[in-house]
Amino acid sequence: MAFIELKGATLDLPIYDVQGRSLKKQVMRLGRRNSIAEDNDGVVVVRALDSVDLRFNPGDRIGLIGHNGAGKSTLLRTMAGIYHPTLGVVKTQGKIVPLLDISLGMDDNSTGLQNIRLRGLLLGMTDAEIKEKTPGIVEFCELGDYLDLPLRTYSSGMRVRLAFAVSTAVDAEILLLDEVMGVGDASFMHKAEQRLEELHGRAEIVVLAMHSNNEIRRVCNKALWMERGRVRAFGPVEEILSAYEEYVQHG
Repeated sequence: MAFIELKGATLDLPIYDVQGRSLKKQVMRLGRRNSIAEDNDGVVVVRALDSVDLRFNPGDRIGLIGHNGAGKSTLLRTMAGIYHPTLGVVKTQGKIVPLLDISLGMDDNSTGLQNIRLRGLLLGMTDAEIKEKTPGIVEFCELGDYLDLPLRTYSSGMRVRLAFAVSTAVDAEILLLDEVMGVGDASFMHKAEQRLEELHGRAEIVVLAMHSNNEIRRVCNKALWMERGRVRAFGPVEEILSAYEEYVQHG
């Protein structure tokens, strides 16, 4: 049975390129109250997550909400194992697929077909899985003969189409998704939305961050409101979204 559990998960991120007293003071002033400090070596440290306690179980479809910088993307990366908590623990069971940077691992000098394999391997697919799924990926991305050309010849839209097609072909027990990306014209967007829904349906747990509250209402059954790296509220999607919208409107 898949699950994600965080107990007291705290993450401090050092910023090593803040140099000079005036710039450092400016960064400190921009900090969210006590979330930015200096360590013993004078390095500026951002507390990106602060004592997060959560558990997600099969059937959970969680939408992450909160203003920019609230900790949503950091939480996804911590659950994916990209960041390791400074304090506390993160426990997971089940195959996690993080769709946080869908173009990660793709190579400009390799062909589209070669990049299907590169990206597939990075997502944890076996060679057999990649071989089985390649015809469907080719059909979905609609790039035809371009798949025999190096990625450097692709437009930005073509790159995203290919990356999206590969990333959404994977089978995940736990799916972590950071913002749905624009992937082309209206007809392709419709295909992309259908493909994401199929991907959601195959996963036991889905955690996603997006700016559309209406989309969260449509695909999620729970919402997690993050604020300054902390959990502000977690529960049924309509209850949490209504409280958040009231807060945004009236403060």
